[in-house]
Amino acid sequence: MFDTLPTHYQDAFDWDWEQWHPYFETLNNTVVTEDNVVRWLQDCDTLKRLVYEVRTRLYVATNVDTTDDDADARLKNFMRKVNPHVQQQFSMLDKKLVASGAAPDAIKVPLRNIEASLKIFTDDNLALQTRLSELQTAYNKLSGARTVEWEGEDVPIAQLRKVLQSPDRDLRKKAFFTMNERLRQDREAVNTIWEEMVDLRQQLATNAGLDNYRQYAWLNKNRHDYSPEEALEFTEAVAEVAVPADTRRMEKIRTALAYDTFYAWDTNANPDGAEPLKAYDEIEELIETTASIFQQIDPDLGAQFGIMQAEGLLDLDNRKGKAPGGYMTYFAQAERPFIFMNATGLAGDITVLLHEGGHAFHGFATQHVEFTAQRDVPSEFAEVAAMAMELLAFPYLTKDKGGFFDDADAARYKIDHLNRIIRLLPSIAMIVEFQHWVYTHLDAARNTENCDNKWFAIHQKYRPHIDITGYEDDIAGSWRQVIHLFSYPFYYIEYGLAQLGAIQVWANAKENQATALAAYREALALGGTVTLPELYAAAGAKLAFDAETMGAAIALVEVSLKEFETSQ
Repeated sequence: MFDTLPTHYQDAFDWDWEQWHPYFETLNNTVVTEDNVVRWLQDCDTLKRLVYEVRTRLYVATNVDTTDDDADARLKNFMRKVNPHVQQQFSMLDKKLVASGAAPDAIKVPLRNIEASLKIFTDDNLALQTRLSELQTAYNKLSGARTVEWEGEDVPIAQLRKVLQSPDRDLRKKAFFTMNERLRQDREAVNTIWEEMVDLRQQLATNAGLDNYRQYAWLNKNRHDYSPEEALEFTEAVAEVAVPADTRRMEKIRTALAYDTFYAWDTNANPDGAEPLKAYDEIEELIETTASIFQQIDPDLGAQFGIMQAEGLLDLDNRKGKAPGGYMTYFAQAERPFIFMNATGLAGDITVLLHEGGHAFHGFATQHVEFTAQRDVPSEFAEVAAMAMELLAFPYLTKDKGGFFDDADAARYKIDHLNRIIRLLPSIAMIVEFQHWVYTHLDAARNTENCDNKWFAIHQKYRPHIDITGYEDDIAGSWRQVIHLFSYPFYYIEYGLAQLGAIQVWANAKENQATALAAYREALALGGTVTLPELYAAAGAKLAFDAETMGAAIALVEVSLKEFETSQ
């Protein structure tokens, strides 16, 4: 029967539930035994890949153009009329597999994820999840519609990010307040979305028999190998090690610029007073040169990126009506990754494309695994794949290697990148600590004024070197700009753990690039077939939460910074 499934997602784009149902019914009516379990799983996977591709394509369509009412209506129709049935049926199939006792050893580790999903699945949550999807779309619509008048033009607010790197301090300040004035216009609308979201998420947990959404999220995100307490241990390690390093970094910049104090609009200032580093003029140049870097890193990776170029799997430019952010997603039936980002002409766009390229290579690397469940990679390691690629590209950034820069600008790019790593860790800790507070103090977090106060206190803990006098309200309200809080709750600790993992991979590469790259690629190819600590070990790293490991990583970054600064 599964031979009759459409081989192209567009043929199922507008299917109603009645067209999907017979395939699920066939699987549910099959008695699963050790003799037929492999074929049964293969049929399940054929169906899953089509469902996942349709859902992902519909979601992407609402991101590439938030003003596309047809795309919005299609996604809503799927999420309301098809997805609840699909989730219910997949849960029934998971129960059938577990109850059969016939699951093959090949999915022993992924089976933990299946069992976790069964713990939290309940029909009562299907409508709630549909409503959450609608709220996420509403948040993205607000973000995509934000434009500001700048130098006589109406431009997307994201375009002002490059102004925040200008050597002109007054211009940076003007951009900062222009952005925040526009953001303040949406504050009440965002508050309304937030208040409904946190209540819905708590109801998800309650319906699943759990105390709070943090417990729900831990199971939903398949976090089997570390606890919420270890995540908070990580934030304290950041406060102990990374915050002082960030303060040292910012003090050095403040001194170089001869500022009396340091404001939020100074955090991206270049200590040499230079213009923002510009590496390309057109999107095609960004794509072609990044393709050359991937080719230098590894010809196989270069070929994979070439597939993405040829098949139109890159949507990189920033434009009006486009959703914010950047990500790699996977089209499961086509077995192709897709990269979405908002490039604004800054050198940081290179980092984003390298990062999402690492995710894409992870998708290619797991195509060989037998079952879809084996491709379910822990996000904490998926981010190692992305963040390590940013650093593995370092030797190939100069024009003589096919890259973007001359030697001086390559050194500057590396300095900027390593400084961003030091700056990123406190940002991660802020978001992690805030989310843990929200979902374990829900009565307080329902009130956005309390959220403002908590975020302000957390900002002071992790950004003590920034003078916020006179714009306290902008700082207190800035959590509303963090898309993860709205669309990807509890997704942020991954970045911190992965950053430590990526630095360890880079440390190995500094000793022997070829050996480190080989281990990296072998780890990617494992997919989700082994545990999270085993994935880190395969890549030549260690999953860690402690201040000692973080201290070693920060020390390497600071030593490397001095080397690159000397080479300028």
